[in-house]
Amino acid sequence: MIVRILKVIVPFLLVVAGAYGAWRMIESRPEIETQVREQVVPLVRTMNVKKEDIRLSVLSQGTVSPKVVTDLIPEVAGKVTYVSPSLVVGGFFEKGTVLLRIDPHDYELALIRAEAEVAQMTLRLEQERAEAAVAAEEWKELGKGEEASPLVLRIPQVAQAEAALAGAEAALRQANRDLERTEIGAPFVGRVRQENVDIGQYVGRGQAVAQLYSIDVAEVRLPLPDKDLAFVRVPLSYRGDEETSLDGPKVLLRAQFAGREHVWKGKIVRTEGEIDRSTRMIYVVAEVLDPYGRGKDPGRPPLAVGMFVEAEILGNWLKGAVVLPRAAIRGTDQVYIVDAEGRLRFRTVDVFKNERERVVVQGGLEEGEAVCISPMETVVEGMKVRVADEEVSS
Repeated sequence: MIVRILKVIVPFLLVVAGAYGAWRMIESRPEIETQVREQVVPLVRTMNVKKEDIRLSVLSQGTVSPKVVTDLIPEVAGKVTYVSPSLVVGGFFEKGTVLLRIDPHDYELALIRAEAEVAQMTLRLEQERAEAAVAAEEWKELGKGEEASPLVLRIPQVAQAEAALAGAEAALRQANRDLERTEIGAPFVGRVRQENVDIGQYVGRGQAVAQLYSIDVAEVRLPLPDKDLAFVRVPLSYRGDEETSLDGPKVLLRAQFAGREHVWKGKIVRTEGEIDRSTRMIYVVAEVLDPYGRGKDPGRPPLAVGMFVEAEILGNWLKGAVVLPRAAIRGTDQVYIVDAEGRLRFRTVDVFKNERERVVVQGGLEEGEAVCISPMETVVEGMKVRVADEEVSS
């Protein structure tokens, strides 16, 4: 009986003891202070919108080439008796400089023979004219008013003598020209690209002995995508138009040389006639005057043929535009505006031109508005932000 009572009472007492212990633990626990989580407001940098008139530009690149390239070809054959010191690879020369002389002896003899032939034909013509005059007088006295034949009046003989004299005079002019051609002068101000002739060498008529190129003007072919033509005014040619008088846009050419960047000024003078089939690019041609001149900077190197240059073509003016750094554009055409209460507002803008480091906006922003230029991962319309003290000006 006692055992049964203990089996009932002991578990009950254990449950009561456990409940009492739990109650005491709850009652004796320390008081927990409730803390309100502080909201973190992101810090951003902004720039104030400033509308201004800006000049657009288009970037391209190309290689410098000469405007004129020609082969130096003798028009007469003979032995070379003189080669100019300038006729070496890389040599400079002025227009009219004698670059090459061919032995003139044979051509001087030919000139003497031609002069003698002219003298003979002149004498023959005078004789024929005199005989024709005598024949006319004789026929007048004996012809009794009848018309004489041309042969009697020696008209064909006079015509033949006149033709012979004209031929001799033509041969004389040819002999003079051949003698003049024994001296080969420079056709322009230029430089020697290739040379393969020396004193004592025999050269034939039509044999190329050197290659020259002009240095008064340098050209650079610049590829442009057709969309960039909206930003610059390039000369275009149409069938039936006379030579265009459009003054092409200015262009700045930049190149690195000896650790420094140098700049040359030029202008676009024409657009090439075809669109490149592989790249779909349009080529415009820039000209630079006096590329080998020192200019105002004595340390600037010449704009040499073969030099690779970066080109900035100055384009049209855009009024009331806003220039933003690329970091300010979210997606393709959206910016974040920080309002007067320090909250972010989404704004869609009219992007006129995307450049390498900046974006030109034509509409959608008002003067003085603050545009967020800090990178942000999670953004909600109307979220609170803190603006850094330093603002970036456009």
